[in-house]
Amino acid sequence: MGLRVRFINHIGEVTEEHWQRLSNGCGPFLTYQFLRALEDSHSVGGKTGWQPYHLLIENEAAELVAAMPGYLKSHSYGEYVFDHAWADAYHQHGRAYYPKWISAVPFTPVTGPRLLHADGYPPEALQASIEEAMATLAAEGCSSAHVLFAPSATSSVLPQHFATRYSVQFQWHNYQYRHNDDFLAALTSRKRKSVRKAYAQIQQQDVELTTLAGDDINDEDMAFFYQCYQRTYLKRSGHTGYLTKTFFDLLYRQCRSSLMLVTARQHGEPVASALFLHDSSGLYGRYWGSLKDIDGLHFVCCYFEGIWFAIKHQLPLFNPGTQGEHKILRGFEPVLCRSFHHLFAAEYHHAVADYLHRETPAVFHYFNQALDVLPFNADFKNALNAVPIELVADGNYNNNE
Repeated sequence: MGLRVRFINHIGEVTEEHWQRLSNGCGPFLTYQFLRALEDSHSVGGKTGWQPYHLLIENEAAELVAAMPGYLKSHSYGEYVFDHAWADAYHQHGRAYYPKWISAVPFTPVTGPRLLHADGYPPEALQASIEEAMATLAAEGCSSAHVLFAPSATSSVLPQHFATRYSVQFQWHNYQYRHNDDFLAALTSRKRKSVRKAYAQIQQQDVELTTLAGDDINDEDMAFFYQCYQRTYLKRSGHTGYLTKTFFDLLYRQCRSSLMLVTARQHGEPVASALFLHDSSGLYGRYWGSLKDIDGLHFVCCYFEGIWFAIKHQLPLFNPGTQGEHKILRGFEPVLCRSFHHLFAAEYHHAVADYLHRETPAVFHYFNQALDVLPFNADFKNALNAVPIELVADGNYNNNE
């Protein structure tokens, strides 16, 4: 169809209008403003190990018809799909695993489209363009290409030699709850009491919560959030967070309508804060920080307050972040996530593909174990089990896996 591919080193080489035309409806993390804020704030680029290298696909008239957010990586941090063993294997055999190319949203393990494209272009045409792009990456010295946290439909446009890796996250689903009590009524009596006990516990510690969204959030709120974010990151990991203050300033100025902020105050003084993003696709809990250790506060701020917000605004799902079986007992269900991998050296690719083939049954076993311990009462479980489905992170359902 006369398509051509090229890579760019900054999203600013594309106009906001053209990018948004492709990413409209794809979630808050694939907007032009969010991706550009990462670059303009130097949260990626430079010495971060995340060099922007976005793939563009254009027609004969040089019009943008498809794009993939992409980065050249010199390490594997901030991806949440762990391939350190693959890098070690390369190193042990005297080969370079880095740079590699990934299509992902930095530091954001949220499933969403990775190939953004206009209508009217058949999968085989896009697949051929991606094949050409992979050949370019290999010629430029990349070891491999990885498409992280992509929906299942992505497999139809990727070249067939990409291998699939599965992982499990936990996500809350809005089963048309009208009020908070509708969700509580779906839980077992014991779990319902546990939620109420969590709120009573923080109230006994003289903690009050405030939930703000959009224009109700002010500069002071954001400044306090950033203080909490950096303090907690430093305490947990020994270094400050990947995301700079400038990033959050840009997010506040340019994406404010997508922000939701929970602030906790003890004895009237702010002590903790959690920042979420949202749009019609759902609510996404991303960033948390606290100046004090208060029993139960993290669960209430980061999980239950998000659920109440999603119910109030009739959002279809709430993704609270990656990992953590503790989310199950709070009403978050397991979902399958996918990533796709192609190592350009055939012998390494075959070894990784074989490993993933053997890894998959264990992932599915874990997924099904998590399903067995959901905290819903018998009547609600029976209603859910009336249709035999497996939840997947992109919101589709698949009976065949």
